Amino acid sequence: MTTIIKNVQKEMDKLQKEIEQFNYEYYVLNASTVDDGVYDAKIKELLALEHEHPELINKNSPTKRVGGFVSDKFQKVVHSTPMLSLGNAFSMQDLEAFDRKIKEVFPQATYVCELKIDGLAMSLFYQNGEFVQAATRGDGVTGEDVTENVRTIRAIPLHLEEPKTFEVRGEVYMPKEQFVRLNQTRQEEGNELFANPRNAAAGSVRQLDSAIAAKRGLNMFIYGTNMETYNQLTKTGKHSELLKQLQDLKFPINKETQTCKTMKDVQNYIEVWTKKRESIAYEIDGIVIKVDQTNMYDDIGYTAKAPKWAIAFKFPAEEVETTIEDIIFTVGRTGQITPNAVFPPTLVAGSTIQRATLHNEDTVVMKDIRIGDTVVLRKAGDVIPEVARVVFDKRKENAQPFEMAKICPSCGHTLYRDEQESAHYCINPNCDAKIIGSLAHYASRNALNIDGLGEKVIQTLYENNLIRSFTDLYRLTYEQLIVLDRFAEKSVLNLLKAIEDSKQQSAEKLLFGLGIRHVGEKTAKILLQKYHSVQNLQQASKEEIQAIFGIGEKIAESVCFWFADEACQQIIVELERFQVKLEYDGVEIRSNAFLADKTIVVTGTMEQMSRKEIEQMLESMGARVTKSVTKKTDFVVYGAEAGSKLQKAESLGVTTLSERELLEQI
Repeated sequence: MTTIIKNVQKEMDKLQKEIEQFNYEYYVLNASTVDDGVYDAKIKELLALEHEHPELINKNSPTKRVGGFVSDKFQKVVHSTPMLSLGNAFSMQDLEAFDRKIKEVFPQATYVCELKIDGLAMSLFYQNGEFVQAATRGDGVTGEDVTENVRTIRAIPLHLEEPKTFEVRGEVYMPKEQFVRLNQTRQEEGNELFANPRNAAAGSVRQLDSAIAAKRGLNMFIYGTNMETYNQLTKTGKHSELLKQLQDLKFPINKETQTCKTMKDVQNYIEVWTKKRESIAYEIDGIVIKVDQTNMYDDIGYTAKAPKWAIAFKFPAEEVETTIEDIIFTVGRTGQITPNAVFPPTLVAGSTIQRATLHNEDTVVMKDIRIGDTVVLRKAGDVIPEVARVVFDKRKENAQPFEMAKICPSCGHTLYRDEQESAHYCINPNCDAKIIGSLAHYASRNALNIDGLGEKVIQTLYENNLIRSFTDLYRLTYEQLIVLDRFAEKSVLNLLKAIEDSKQQSAEKLLFGLGIRHVGEKTAKILLQKYHSVQNLQQASKEEIQAIFGIGEKIAESVCFWFADEACQQIIVELERFQVKLEYDGVEIRSNAFLADKTIVVTGTMEQMSRKEIEQMLESMGARVTKSVTKKTDFVVYGAEAGSKLQKAESLGVTTLSERELLEQI
C-alpha cells in the first residue's frame, strides 16, 4: 500500500469514527455537540473519498446508513441459543408468586426492572468488533437475516472500540412521533395505514429495499445477550453489570432501567411507569423483571418456552369510551355472517381502531348493543379490539334494538342459522365474499403460505376473472398478471414463484388451507399423521375417522361431507395434476408397544430433552399427549418442579414416570 493510499485510509477511518461519535451522541444520548452543517460536511467528505477509492470502502461505513441494498428474500438464521419468550404476570399476586418461587431456589435474589418495549425482538452479531449480522426472533430457534435493514438504524454501533466477537439482543421499535409522520405520509399517498408502531417497525425491518427501511426512522434498545456473552462481559455475574458494560461499548441501553432489592421496590417501579407510560416517546406494554444474578439462571431453570428467572408484567387493558356509528355485517370464508361495530377513529393501547367484531347475534343481544350507544372499548389480551360493555346512562332515548341480518350482504342469499350454534351462515356456494375469503385462507401463512397473495391481491384477481378456485392459482401466467394495475414485473415474478413453491408444502398445510369446516391446523395434522396422504383420507369412512383420538363426530361428518362433494373431488384431481403435494412430510407414527394408544401428560422441567421434544416423540410412537390429568390418563411423565399435575396424578392413582424411567421403557 502506497503512502498516499495509507493516508487516505487513515483519513477515512478518522471521518468514520467522528461521524459514529456524532451519531451516538445524537441518537443514543439525545445530545448534539455539532450543528447539522458540520455533520453534513463530514458525510460529504467521506462520500467523496469513497467515490475516489471504492476499494477502501468499509461495509459498515456510516454512509451505508441510507440503505439501498435490495434483497430478493431473507435467508434463515439459526440462533446460537434460542430467543425465548417470557411468561406473563397480570397482577401483583402473580408477581408475588414469581418472587416466592425465585426465593425458594435463591433467597438472596435481587431484580432488574426494564420497560417492555413494544417492538420487534432482534439479535445482533459482532465479529472482531465489526457488525456482521442481524436476525429477527422468528420462532425463537430460527429467524430471518435482516442485516442490511438493521444497519440503517443509527443508534446501533457498526464498529466497537474493542475487537470483541459476541451477540447482543434487543428490541427494534418506531418512536411515536415517527409513527404518526409515517402514517400521515401513507395516507397522503393512498396507502394502507399501519395499525400501531410495533407493526410499523416489523414492516420496516422486513422491507426488501433497505433504502425504504432507512427512511422509516427506526430505533433500538439493547437489553441482553446470550449466556456465553454474559460470561464474557461480566465479572460479578450480574445483569445490571452487563448493561453497564454494553453501555460503555456505546450500545443504546434504556436509561429507565432500575435495580430493585425487593418485590416491593419492583411494585413501586410498576406503579410509576403505569402512570408515566403515555408520556414517553415510544410504546411500552409492560415491565420486564429479571433476576439480577445471572450466575443463578441455570439453577433457577427454564420451561420449554421461557426462562423462570424473568417475567413480563403486562399493563391492564386500556379502556376508552367511543360511540357506535353503525353495525355492519361481514362474510367469512365459511359463509359465517359476523356483526361488526363501527365507530370514529379511536386510539386504544397505541392503535387507532375503527371497527370491532361483535361475534354473533347472541353476543350483541346479551350485551344489548345498539347503534348510537356509548360503549367501553378495549383490547382483549392487549391485541384484539372488543366492545366490553355499554354505558347505559348515556343511551339515547330513540336507540333501536339490534336486528340480525336476514340476507347475505354480499350475494343477497337468505341466511341460515343452525339451532345448535350462535352463528348465521350464507349457504350460497357462489357467494363472492365466501370465495375470496376461502382463497385468502388457502394462501395464508399457516396454510400454503403464498407470500404476496393477500386479500386485496386476491380480490383484484377475482374481479379480473382470473381466479375462482384454489386450482386457478396454478393457472396464472406472467402475461395475465403484468397488465394489471399495481403489478410491477418483480411483484409478478415473486408471486408466481411463491405459488410454485406452495406446491411443496406438506399435505397437512394443504388440508387446512382447503377450509373444511371444523378442520383446523392441529386436526389437519392428526388426520394426515394417520392417513399419510389426502387421497387416503378421502377414502376413509366416517367411523374410521371418528375412531381417531381427538377427532369427534362433527369433524368426521364434515370431512366426509367435503370429500363426497363432486366439486371438491375435482379440486383434489386438479391439485394432483398441478403436482401439488398431497403427501404428509412430517414424522410418521411408528408404533411402540409400551406407548401406543396411551394417553400421556408431560409436566415439569426436563433434563435430557425439552418438554416439547418429549411430546413430539411420544406422538410419533402412537401416544396421545394431552394437557389435563384425568382418571383416563395412562401416564404422567414428570421432570423437576412438576407441581399440581403430578400431585393430581398421584391422588387419582395414575402411573407416574420420571424422564429417565420413560426413556428406559422406550
